[in-house]
Amino acid sequence: LDLCLLADFPWETYGFALAFSARTHYWQTMAASSSAVVVPRNFRLLDELEKGEKAAGDPSISLGLESPEDTFMSSWIGTILGPNNTVHENRIYSLKLYCDENYPQKPPTVRFISKINMTYVNPNNGVVDSKIFHLLGNWNREYTMANILSELRKEMTASYNRKL
Repeated sequence: LDLCLLADFPWETYGFALAFSARTHYWQTMAASSSAVVVPRNFRLLDELEKGEKAAGDPSISLGLESPEDTFMSSWIGTILGPNNTVHENRIYSLKLYCDENYPQKPPTVRFISKINMTYVNPNNGVVDSKIFHLLGNWNREYTMANILSELRKEMTASYNRKL
């Protein structure tokens, strides 16, 4: 099957799920075959949404759109379950992530909705400081929002973040 034909197929006629899977496969194949091809922002975000909704990967984090009407897929909600054997155990932390038009070239802004005491989280507004949090400060377009949530959870186990 010619992948170029897949790009021109009327996907909406046959259902969004099939359309999304085939388009994502097409763009991932094209990106893998040429370093000049970049997966478009919306396809990348659709892929992250699908993985977040299916809970693919780390079961201690979750991710989804803040509103189903957000056609630009900019505003996201994340959840982190506190790691075992830490002061964060049995706690559920909610976050807002905002992806502007430059995502994934630039990282999203990340803000804890839940009150938390961590070294790179502003205690007044919950914003994660991209200058201090290494994943945001050294952003790579291959990173995902799930990577951010997983890394934040990992940082909760650090000795300097063990105070409530």
